[in-house]
Amino acid sequence: MVAAIIGDERFFARSGPHDLAGVAKIACGRAPRSRLLLRGIAPLQSAGPDEVSFLDNRRYVSALERTLAGAVIVHPDMQARVPIASAAIVTVEPYAAWARVAALFHPERPLRAGIHPSAFIGERVEIAATAEIGPMSVIETGAQIGPRCRIGPCSVIGSGVVVGPDCRVGPHATVSHALLGARVYVYPGARVGQEGFGFAATGEGFLTVPQLGRVILEDDVEVGANTTIDRGSTRDTVIGAGSRLDNLVQIGHNVVVGRCCVIVAQVGIAGSTIIEDFVRIGGQAAITGHVIVGRGAQIGAQAGVISDVAPNATLLGSPAQPKLEFFRQVATVKKMTRRR
Repeated sequence: MVAAIIGDERFFARSGPHDLAGVAKIACGRAPRSRLLLRGIAPLQSAGPDEVSFLDNRRYVSALERTLAGAVIVHPDMQARVPIASAAIVTVEPYAAWARVAALFHPERPLRAGIHPSAFIGERVEIAATAEIGPMSVIETGAQIGPRCRIGPCSVIGSGVVVGPDCRVGPHATVSHALLGARVYVYPGARVGQEGFGFAATGEGFLTVPQLGRVILEDDVEVGANTTIDRGSTRDTVIGAGSRLDNLVQIGHNVVVGRCCVIVAQVGIAGSTIIEDFVRIGGQAAITGHVIVGRGAQIGAQAGVISDVAPNATLLGSPAQPKLEFFRQVATVKKMTRRR
């Protein structure tokens, strides 16, 4: 069996060592005065005296108490459980602190500004001097690539597409009929801006309805691997600022997703649906077209939403229903089966 390696240097850049004070500052936490130098990150169970770890789930308190980590990021409630030999980095948001510290030790590889000789660049294309255009990529006529962007190998940026600053487009992704804000990440294999599923039924078969809208990806949006976002038909498909789409998500034409939404793998959202801000949708959930999912709602995994959802509601099941009703029905069915 291959030994577990955190941040294998064949794949991930590495920095350090960093002193405890510097790590605590990045974590937005507080730590005791110490000359301790930390050289990397590791889980509680395997961390050594020159590594930093974290605890964000109380189920792993026993691992915290046995850890050999040089420093551990913890909530104030867990500070007393940190072993004497480990330095506690105390913060009210341990997981966010861990994200910052992990990025400190394993930063993104530096951009290699320039256009690879094998890339195809169309006419009237604007590419910032600080952008990186990868091998075999295609940048079509009139596209704009902003500063510090990274366009991966074999990706396609369609005619007229605007890619804002600090964006990343992964290998084999395609982006057409779209405007991307700042710091957008389109993961490998994603498809953004293709025609939506629109057609009219006639006596002689189906007649394709032209899809004349765009896709708008606002600032800090992430689009997971092999996710598809159809362009609008008569208005734009919009993904709001800060929203995160997991792998293998389908977004239909004219859908509007609000700010800071989380949409988990294999979710399908049909056309013209509105997802308001801060909504969370669990894996494999399906949402019919032309409905509104209210701000802050939570849709459980594999739920089937067929009507509007009130703000802050929690729905489960198919067809989706309020959480308490769902569990009441499950309990009732269990009681009925036991009587037989």
